[in-house]
This record gives sequence, structure tokens and C-alpha cells, in this order.
Amino acid sequence: MIIIKRLIGTLILTVCLVASVAAVADDAAAKPTGNRFEVAIKHFEMKDKKSPPPPHAILFLGSSSIRFWKLDKWFTNMDVINRGFGGSEISDSIYFFDRVVTPYHPRQIVFYAGDNDIAAGKSPEQVAKDFASFTSMVHKTLPGTKITFLAIKPSIARWKLVDKMRQANVLIKKQVQADPRLEYIDTFSALLDPKGQPRKDLFRKDGLHLNEDGYALWTGLLYPHLLMPKEVSPKK
Repeated sequence: MIIIKRLIGTLILTVCLVASVAAVADDAAAKPTGNRFEVAIKHFEMKDKKSPPPPHAILFLGSSSIRFWKLDKWFTNMDVINRGFGGSEISDSIYFFDRVVTPYHPRQIVFYAGDNDIAAGKSPEQVAKDFASFTSMVHKTLPGTKITFLAIKPSIARWKLVDKMRQANVLIKKQVQADPRLEYIDTFSALLDPKGQPRKDLFRKDGLHLNEDGYALWTGLLYPHLLMPKEVSPKK
């Protein structure tokens, strides 16, 4: 009888511990993970001190898909700023908002994130919620800034997560359609072949990041949506 009571007590303790760990994990998934990028953000700040970026430029922000984009090559003679930091999630851009967004007063933000969020275990609903928080921060601080969201891409390396990525894209697109200051570009479908699989010719060997052909495709999709400075805007 004593042995049975001990077993029951052990079982109850185990269940409680598992529940506690799960609760902590869920809480962590919803919180920013910004501190791990402190070195990268300080690097941006050092660059700004040495060579101040142009005011009211187009800010490219997000994860490594932004970081690897050679803006000088693809957007020649345009006032663009690259503030992509690899491995980041939407919550990281929120965490460092006052250091990677506010100082630049951008007229437009080209935003790519959500890919790492899903890979880290966040739900599509959480990703959409984080995106809503980010856009709210932007428009509270910079009410006239346009936000162009690039759809979470389907990749070879993360194909098992594609359904969650699709769902997150759908939820974010609904938000975008409700606000004229937001814009959604379908960079998801463009990366698929006729069979609905990721195009291998557009990815690096890691199956996760785009190669130059992939960026050529993205650039073509994005370019017509970029806001030009007022002084060079085409006449109607």
C-alpha cells in the first residue's frame, strides 16, 4: 500500500513538472528573444555613427532573408537601408524597435519575418499577433509610414512547416487588407514550381536561403511597390 502511494505521488509530481515546463515554453514563445542580437544591433549603431544613413529612406527589416539581400546591387541609386539580422523573429524587431526603426524615420518598411518564428514553434496565430503589434508600434510612432510585408516563404529545408506558414500568411494578409497603410506581396507562390514544390533553382545549397536568382525574382515583385521620394515621383 505504501509503495502504491509513493508511485501515485511520483506520478502526480511528474505531471505537475511537465505542465510547468509546458507553461514556461508557451510563455517564452510569446516573448521577445531580443538580447541575443545585441551585438548585431550595436554593429548597426556603429555603422550609423560612421556613415549616417539618409533620412526617410526605405528600411528593409527582418531576418536573414533581408540580411543577405544585396540592396546596393538590386536597388541601384535608391535610398535604402538594410537592417536584417539573421535568425530574428518578429518579436525581435519589436524588442529593438527604438533602435532599428525609430532612428531612421523611414517612409516605407519592407518587412520579412515569421519564417524563424514558425520554425521556433510559434503558432500562426502568435505570428499574426506579433505582426499586428509591430504594425501598431510603427503607426503609433510613424503614422505615415507604409509597411510592405513579404509573405513567409516556402523553403526546401522547412517544407514540413509549410501548412503553418500558409496559415500565418493568410492571417497576416487579412490584417493588411484592413489597413491602406499596409501591403502584402505574395512572395510565397512565386517560389513554387508547377507541382507546388519549392523551386530548387532559387535556393542556396542549404535549402533555406535564396540565391541570387531568388533575389532577382523578389526584387522584380517588390520594385513596383516601392515609394519614391516626392521629388522624383513620376508625374500622373
